Amino acid sequence: MGTFAHSRIARIIAAVGLVVGVAACGSSADAQDGDVVVKLIDPGNYGPLAYAKKHGSFDGPLAALHAKVEWGGTYSSFTATTDAIHSGAVNFAEGAFSPALGYLATSDDIRIVAVKDVVTDPRAGAGDGLVVPPDSPIKTVQDLRGKRVAVNKAGRGEYLLLLALKQAGIPADQVQRVYLQQDQAASAFASGQVDGWVAIVRAFPQVVAKGARVVFRGRDLPSDDLNMFVARTDLLGKNPEVVRTLIRVLSELDEQEKAKPEEFQNVFATEGPTAATGAQLENNIAVGRYDNVLRLPQPADQDKLAGVSAVFVENKVLPKASDPKKVFYDWGDRK
Repeated sequence: MGTFAHSRIARIIAAVGLVVGVAACGSSADAQDGDVVVKLIDPGNYGPLAYAKKHGSFDGPLAALHAKVEWGGTYSSFTATTDAIHSGAVNFAEGAFSPALGYLATSDDIRIVAVKDVVTDPRAGAGDGLVVPPDSPIKTVQDLRGKRVAVNKAGRGEYLLLLALKQAGIPADQVQRVYLQQDQAASAFASGQVDGWVAIVRAFPQVVAKGARVVFRGRDLPSDDLNMFVARTDLLGKNPEVVRTLIRVLSELDEQEKAKPEEFQNVFATEGPTAATGAQLENNIAVGRYDNVLRLPQPADQDKLAGVSAVFVENKVLPKASDPKKVFYDWGDRK
């Protein structure tokens, strides 16, 4: 489901959005009157968003809709981006069901607009999971009793840990969850302040490349936590076809990355702190080659989101379950 039908593309290109977009992050002085402004985080040095930024992949398709992209700040995860999303400084963001549910527990200004199926291919790159120091006595999930594990609160890290504990038959209160963002967790892990860390997004391959030992990966678990994109409701209200066009372009880039993953690495810099080399570069290439393609949500995805929500509610991470029918944006015919 990587690309959309030609008839749909033609209808997208023919659409015109006439609502003024006011940028809340960075400068929008070069935006034309009537432009809808899509505000994205800085994508870093690899992946489809980085490729799109360098090559202007969004520019032409969005110009036909009187829209443009504005690139903003850098964030380590969706959880770290929530303040920017809530303020409107970011209005289209990548993440996963778990942190979106955490966000929606207190806000109702986003909708899930696209998803990716969970990657289960063993040839895929590292993904995410629980890491411990190489000399740690922790060998299995059973060894986590009484230990301190860093996770991002109401996000994928906490979800994966709770799922692993449930699968191992360990009460969640027998393991201390230490709530830290990824950059804070990296420091705590390196200094020995925590016994383990459920590292996610780009932090996982980075810490593994530095020698951390993997206890489990997210793909080892029966996870319902799909990767996804959300859009703010005000952006969707201005012109939903702008968001749909972003998804179409990203799905095409996903297909391209699967075929030629090397082209999506070290997009802006081949040297320096942001450049991937050695084992990390090999991992990134494997991630791109075996990643799934972004697609529009289907009814079955509501059941998966409900499964993630149930884990959080059962463990009192969230006070109540979210209504899946209200969380997803309704794309109608989805053609």
